Amino acid sequence: MTRNIRHRTIVAAAFLAAASALAGCGAGSDAITNKPYSPTEALTVKANGIDISQAFFLGPDSGGTLPVGAATPLYIWLTNTNPGSDQLVGLGVDPALGTAKVSAPVTLPHNQMVSIGKPTPTILIEGLKKPLRGGEAIKVQLQFANAGIVPLTIPVITRSREFTAYPQAPGASAAPTPSPTPSATEEHSSH
Repeated sequence: MTRNIRHRTIVAAAFLAAASALAGCGAGSDAITNKPYSPTEALTVKANGIDISQAFFLGPDSGGTLPVGAATPLYIWLTNTNPGSDQLVGLGVDPALGTAKVSAPVTLPHNQMVSIGKPTPTILIEGLKKPLRGGEAIKVQLQFANAGIVPLTIPVITRSREFTAYPQAPGASAAPTPSPTPSATEEHSSH
């Protein structure tokens, strides 16, 4: 009889532990599944009626560096949800980092996604005054004709994984080439 009671107590305790763990998985209004999902480390936000998705500065190849004097291109997808069209007219960046260059204003029609950077980068930070590596972030201000200024912190992403198809950032140094190390069999065969 004691064995059955002990068995039922263990089963009941296991059920209660599983039920409380599963209750934490419920989808409430703040559940992680209700948050926007970005499949990469690129920035995705909404501000001033502009949907900004997959924003990133392209950095060097994995293990490399963008040296002083190099440039980093901005890749960004914008959708203007405000009534009427708008334009991205400028990029503000800390002068201690480099100089922002926007080759021409970018027209943003109402409710149409516009890709900036592909196939040719049109917004750059040139003349870098400090080296950049992947994993860093750059504070910028996107300047729109109608939506105003949108401050962002945009990541610098290494040219690896899904980003290897992008052209190398202007002036990027090559990633260090690993030097071969002798294997155990090579060491023993040479002696």
